Amino acid sequence: MSTIHDQAMNYVYQQVLQRLLSFFSRAERTALQLLIQRLVVAAGGMENIGHFKVLVPQSGLRDSCYTLALLRAAQLTIAGRAPATFQLRVATLRWNGDSPVVLQNLHRSYSALFLYDDPRVEVLMVDNREVMPFDHRTPVSDEGREAGRVNLLLVGHCRTWLETPELWDDAYLATAEYYSQIARWNNGVDAMISAETKGSQRHFLEGLNRAMQRVAIAGPGVVHAGFEALFPLLDGLGDDFYRELRPDDERTAWRPEGEFEACRRTSFIDINDMMVGKPEDRWPLLGEFLGHVSDDLALYQGEAVFADPLISAHIRGLYARFIEGRAYEAGIEDYVQHTLADMRRKQVAEPICAHLLSSYENVGGPEQLRIMAEDYLLDGFGLNETQLACLLFAPFIDGGKGLERFLRNCHPGMLVAMPDLHRAMQGLHAPEQVLKWITEVSGLPVRLVIRLYAMGPVQICAPAEYASEHAGSGEADAASQFERSTEG
Repeated sequence: MSTIHDQAMNYVYQQVLQRLLSFFSRAERTALQLLIQRLVVAAGGMENIGHFKVLVPQSGLRDSCYTLALLRAAQLTIAGRAPATFQLRVATLRWNGDSPVVLQNLHRSYSALFLYDDPRVEVLMVDNREVMPFDHRTPVSDEGREAGRVNLLLVGHCRTWLETPELWDDAYLATAEYYSQIARWNNGVDAMISAETKGSQRHFLEGLNRAMQRVAIAGPGVVHAGFEALFPLLDGLGDDFYRELRPDDERTAWRPEGEFEACRRTSFIDINDMMVGKPEDRWPLLGEFLGHVSDDLALYQGEAVFADPLISAHIRGLYARFIEGRAYEAGIEDYVQHTLADMRRKQVAEPICAHLLSSYENVGGPEQLRIMAEDYLLDGFGLNETQLACLLFAPFIDGGKGLERFLRNCHPGMLVAMPDLHRAMQGLHAPEQVLKWITEVSGLPVRLVIRLYAMGPVQICAPAEYASEHAGSGEADAASQFERSTEG
């Protein structure tokens, strides 16, 4: 019976492969053969390919799904030619920002590629530092949602008010920690595959470098390299990237405990050079075969893979209003124009630029964009505008140096309570209503605000080549303001 079953499944897999290949152009078929050669070489020859395990992280975005389809085609092609083929570990990191569209994209692509029942494939997800089988119907756990909310706030508060906010700095830390641990779990993997551009790889390392400095776990890293530098960097960071922000008894261990290799052996294989043809030529494969559905505003995210354009525009609007004293609408306009300029500098096709612009216009204006963004942040992260305004001012870090400025701008009635606020943040006795106010306004428990208060000033040191590339940008302007504020 087992032999008959295996024959039947092999027939199904070959049917999947034939349908998959029918969507490939001649150039893509050539790229597939090159990919197979690269994997065989990395495995040390065809005789070792059956013991070679490849990690392919999945975000649910179109390029991620396309990469998975290409790897599945390589796996099934080798299976049709040789006694064994390489193993796949397909993994996704669950977080508060997951949308039903993304989860459905993942599920449909996994189903179309027949991953779920193939013993050569592990289909996994990570929720609150626990590795488990992927299930698109399971929402992020309550513990994972709360951890994501608190981590976003903690990392966001590790800055001064002069720095342009990077709301998703926490996402770089969470993703890097996930890469490190999912590569070690259950006997580990031999290689991680990515088709991201060098620019996207570098952007991730820059974001990770910035976030690591915020949470005081490492100094400036080398960011001019690509992901070949990722795992050597992660190896020196331990298994808890938030250890400086949370007390020992509040840290969540990676689970299942005891199933993570102490010594990682993972290398990185870059296959971006095999992404041939134009992105729009992949839509038949993505849409008809994989069932991929795109979010209009996600059509262009550039290199900032975590930055939802809608939320980024909203945060820039709030920054203009609370920090710069300008109109919310002016901040939105600044963001849209900066994004368009960036797209054109990178020679993104003009129809995509026009589509992004029309997408903002179709939202219904700044006020409607604001409502949508507020709903997203409240539903996904439990954050309201009061807490976001507090985050923009970052009033607790470095002994509460920014507290008076925050109160004068947003809560002038609390100026008389400043001595009590400082006592509370030093861990001393303070009135109950003061403690309640801190929690409601910040969204953080007082014990974690106390840790922020005790942390020294955060000075982000960007590598010289990064600073020169971003000269004249909003990021560089904010950085220069920050440097001036910390001189002396």
